[in-house]
Amino acid sequence: QVQLVEPGGGLVQTGGSLRLSCAASGRTFGDYGMGWFRQAPGKEREFVGAISWSGGSTYYADSVKGRFTISRDNAKNTVYLQMNSLRPEDTAVYYCAKSRTGSYRTRQYEYDAWGQGTQVTVSS
Repeated sequence: QVQLVEPGGGLVQTGGSLRLSCAASGRTFGDYGMGWFRQAPGKEREFVGAISWSGGSTYYADSVKGRFTISRDNAKNTVYLQMNSLRPEDTAVYYCAKSRTGSYRTRQYEYDAWGQGTQVTVSS
């Protein structure tokens, strides 16, 4: 069973940048796609972006496209979410998740392991 741990998160001003990381246990991390989701107060959890097992393919929600970048280092069992040009509407708890397959996925039911979440707050 893969376990995902997300240190980081924090408070940043509008227009600033932040990088989240997600460390996975287990030796099969490199076999699976990984995704990032977020949940803002009073809203449902939503898809942010995802990356294939090799890192060769990525996909983003329209709301973050061009501002956020997902990458991974399979040697370190870690996936990253680089967030630039942050806006107050990006404020949310961010979750990393492991896909059931090697490709990227956009739906929550396509993921079978989740991190505990980390708070990102963007001040205006």
